[in-house]
Amino acid sequence: MLFFYQPIITPPYQKSSCSQHALHGKREYTIYFFLEMDMICQIVERHKDVKQSTFSTRWGHMHGWRPITAIFAVVVLIAGIVGIKGVSGTPAHAAGTLPCDLYAAGGTPCVAAHSTIRALYSAYNGNLYQVRRASDNTTLNIAVLSAGGYANAAAQDSFCANTSCVVTIIYDQSGRGNNLTQAPGGGAAGGPDTLAVANALPLTVSGHHVYGLHMPPGNGYRDDNTSGIATGDNPEGEYAIFDGTYYNGGCCFDYGNAETNNNDDGNGTMEAIYFGNIKVWGYGSGNGPWVMADLENGLFSGVNQQLNSGDQSITYHYVTAMVKGGPNLWAIKAGDAQAGSLTTMYNGVRPNVSGYNPMHKQGAIILGIGGDNSKGADGNFYEGAMTSGYPSDATENAVQASIVAAGYGSSVGSTPTPTPTLSGSTPTPTPVQTPTPTSTPVSGSSCKVAYTVTNQWTGGFGATIAITNTGSTAWSSWTLRFSFPDGQTITQLWNGTVSQSGSAVTVTNASYNGSVAAGASVSSPPGFNGTWNGTNSAPTSFSVNGAACS
Repeated sequence: MLFFYQPIITPPYQKSSCSQHALHGKREYTIYFFLEMDMICQIVERHKDVKQSTFSTRWGHMHGWRPITAIFAVVVLIAGIVGIKGVSGTPAHAAGTLPCDLYAAGGTPCVAAHSTIRALYSAYNGNLYQVRRASDNTTLNIAVLSAGGYANAAAQDSFCANTSCVVTIIYDQSGRGNNLTQAPGGGAAGGPDTLAVANALPLTVSGHHVYGLHMPPGNGYRDDNTSGIATGDNPEGEYAIFDGTYYNGGCCFDYGNAETNNNDDGNGTMEAIYFGNIKVWGYGSGNGPWVMADLENGLFSGVNQQLNSGDQSITYHYVTAMVKGGPNLWAIKAGDAQAGSLTTMYNGVRPNVSGYNPMHKQGAIILGIGGDNSKGADGNFYEGAMTSGYPSDATENAVQASIVAAGYGSSVGSTPTPTPTLSGSTPTPTPVQTPTPTSTPVSGSSCKVAYTVTNQWTGGFGATIAITNTGSTAWSSWTLRFSFPDGQTITQLWNGTVSQSGSAVTVTNASYNGSVAAGASVSSPPGFNGTWNGTNSAPTSFSVNGAACS
């Protein structure tokens, strides 16, 4: 625990009447955690809706203090955000309007905060994620453009130009060092898991060009050595923003609390948010997808082991998903991350199945996989956080309003407005360890194409296609043509539109990546998931706008 000495009355906070009373005019030094007495006074005096209380300290009696619980919330927050592992940036400790600011103000501070999109604290000014490029295996940290701001996606675009990149680390913004890295193997599937292609999910948030995490089956991130994450039956809250247009019935696209040994350790050893339409365990009304809780050996939509009709199917593009749990109490909420309020899908006692009351949470963090490394699910992830303590409904409502204000999908501003084009649906294969990516560069008089297999599993694979205009004339649009040599089939493509007839494939640009200057590369190159059988050889002949690249 870090301590330091400093005068109690210090700028930038203006001394309030309550601190004057508390100090009785004294200017003295004391040991404290990053926060002055006067700041506490100002925080608690802003709350006017709690019964009048009397609070006694060694400085004297302070009468008329209404929200005594706010003081304890501040103390918990300050103690909670002292970094115990490596810190990736400066967490926000001051008041603000971003999700983790609001959780802290509600007395349930974030102990993990992850996003490739933006800062989740108003004062966070550190790294969001790290990318590694295939050409030379070097890495680059992608930070926010400014404190409390959005990711510097342009730095990624420049670093990854003419090659492919994967996301190697998703940094924890809470200051606790709970970074997500490549998941190892587990009881359900070997590893290590594959890594997300860094530019596979471009989007615009409040006019800023950024990238989410596009995670086909086989991708997975994890941290088994965490700090501050709830264990046992201790309370916690979790939220995430997922993509309501990309999901499947595989197990299990999760974000949240899991086992630290990567095995199924029995009922109640997990508490993670799940998103998808699997019906093996619990499910909700309609055909899904649903927000549910993965509590291990069961995806639960409510108190019952299977159907809970109150858990409604999701119809939004960007989905706010929340799960919170405490002693014999838990809840599921969901909402449109672009508009409106939250809907409570379930709020009540723990499931009516043995082993879940009390819970036996272990405190690891997973993304895109199950607690035992089940990795047959797919999904898109934008941001998420985990808290210490059971968030209030008022806090969660404020977080939802903050998410809506972030502007997911908004093209306000002058930056491009990419929206990935998803064609078809991804199968749910049994993944195997990914081979070393292979790249097939082909060049000609006016174009250069690099076809790279980024991951591969039994019967399926993912690939990216980097396209460079090597001619002297700019392109206002582009059409790429090639043929598969071994009967491969594209099942899903992003950053373009695809059509396939037999082995012949045609890919045209999306609305945001058609313009390519002479000597430049396609800013968001197309990528895809596909199927193969027997052999998965790379195409060797490409053309762009009718001109052969080989």
